[in-house]
Amino acid sequence: MADQDPPATKPGDEEATVFLPSDFRGPHWPTRDLDVSRRPYDEFATQIVARPPASPVSAGRGEGAGSSLARSSGRMAIASTVSRITGFVAKLLLAAVVGTGFVNDSFTVANTLPNIVFELLFGGVLASVVVPLLVRSQDDGDGGRAYTQRLLTMALVLLTVGTAVAVAIAPLFTALYVDKSSAEANPGLTTALAYLLLPQILFYGLFALMSAILNAQNVFGPPAWAPVLNNVVVTATLVGFALVPGELTVNPVRMSDPKLLVLGLGTTLGIVVQALVLIPALLRTGFRFRWRWGFDPRMKEFGGLAAWILGYVVVSHVGFVVTTRVLTGGTGGGVTAYSYASLLFQLPYGILGVSLLTALMPRMSRAAADGDTARLVGDLSLASRISTVLFVPISAALAVVGTPIGIAIFTWGRGTLDDAERLGQTLAVSAVGLLPYALVMLQLRVFYAMKDARTPTLIMLVMTAVKIPLLFLCRGLLDGEHVVYGVMLVNGAGFVVGAVLGQVWLWVRLGHLRSRRSLRVGLITLGVSGLGVLAAVLAGYAVPASLGPIPTAWVKLPIQGLLGIAVPFGLLALLKLPEFTPVTRRVAGLLRRG
Repeated sequence: MADQDPPATKPGDEEATVFLPSDFRGPHWPTRDLDVSRRPYDEFATQIVARPPASPVSAGRGEGAGSSLARSSGRMAIASTVSRITGFVAKLLLAAVVGTGFVNDSFTVANTLPNIVFELLFGGVLASVVVPLLVRSQDDGDGGRAYTQRLLTMALVLLTVGTAVAVAIAPLFTALYVDKSSAEANPGLTTALAYLLLPQILFYGLFALMSAILNAQNVFGPPAWAPVLNNVVVTATLVGFALVPGELTVNPVRMSDPKLLVLGLGTTLGIVVQALVLIPALLRTGFRFRWRWGFDPRMKEFGGLAAWILGYVVVSHVGFVVTTRVLTGGTGGGVTAYSYASLLFQLPYGILGVSLLTALMPRMSRAAADGDTARLVGDLSLASRISTVLFVPISAALAVVGTPIGIAIFTWGRGTLDDAERLGQTLAVSAVGLLPYALVMLQLRVFYAMKDARTPTLIMLVMTAVKIPLLFLCRGLLDGEHVVYGVMLVNGAGFVVGAVLGQVWLWVRLGHLRSRRSLRVGLITLGVSGLGVLAAVLAGYAVPASLGPIPTAWVKLPIQGLLGIAVPFGLLALLKLPEFTPVTRRVAGLLRRG
């Protein structure tokens, strides 16, 4: 690709658009939009990068940026997969060393707020608002240096003050999340862990800001791999926790307890390392930080969009608070079962769905900026259908193998068979929400591509308004052990409501969404997925129960999992369903490289 002409840009574009040549066979999804046959691959597979200055030297740099961006998207997919796998290993180790009862519940609740801040900064505001603003600031005479320094100065002050306040009011967070009326909850341990975990907020913020600056410079590798280093530190922390003699004191809880300090400070250290490891990469770009005070008028644009995204997170957080209180009012370990099932539930989306959105988001942003509704609808329809052929079979397989997964991998160490079985059944129940969740995430990206941050917030408001009464109904109708199943079903129902509402809203905004074709693809995929479930269930009956619950789970897991996935995917490939073609091409490419 180095011998090709520099990427072309259209006059007046806010961002330059780099077209990837048709002989590129990287990690992008389809080679053409199936709805608009006249569109070649070169028009579909685009990436948005900073507009290079009009000079011979920078033009060469711009060409390199386009080529490296194409290559880096594959590396990012690998980094994301490794990050999620190592994170899951760390979670498994946590369950092994502290169990899946109230101690894990307390840790999960105490670690909630820092993770929400991370999602707000890294997943919401930065992805939708900050990076585009930083890219556009590169047109300034100083290449955006002053704007970036001013933004970083403001953010550091707010993050420092916010972290200090959060640590000071840690007991209030415990009171908000934990239902103290339940004998299964331990508010004292939750508060003690919160004191040690809430400082993560500052370092999550630093990591998110430095990642945004690097992404605006087309540097993607270090931010993608930094979470892996965090997972390594957390894994080492859990090993240290297991080696420290004695037991974690809970009645009463003592802040000087070595096990408590190792668990809390070690986990926070992982986030510190995750942030600080980006500094060398930032220095290599030539950026140097200095305190810069004053107001830039462009901050108003940031504030307007970010306020709606903040509202989205606040509304969703209200739903999460109610969810947590309902779970802590049930049998101990409910929060842990919900958390681990959600982690496993989002694993397929994190690897496949995020990769799909990464390939489509720049294209949809450009179509929205150009006012090309037909192209935007084509990409939305295509992404919806590909999501269907990917996630419906995975959901069906999870519904069958959820219980064997829980028993097989959560009975190590302090994990009990009953807790592991409940966790697995929670995972099986959660499967119903996988496709609606993926569709909601896709629809939100379409709204953000149209620079509409208000509609996603209103959709989340409706979803939360539907969920909260149903959550309290679960608490009133279900016994403590089964509350988590009801909560997970309510969670899936919320995503169904959000997906339907988002589809209707986009139909009002964009017109015809080619829903008939999506429905046909959905019915075909549902049919072959049903055959996969039938094959997996029948295979499960062939495994003798006399082996015992844990060996039986280990035997069922690979057999049922393989059949549950291979049957529907194999039938989709035999039917040559066009929406499944990108998947077969990717697999064939990987096999050729292997």
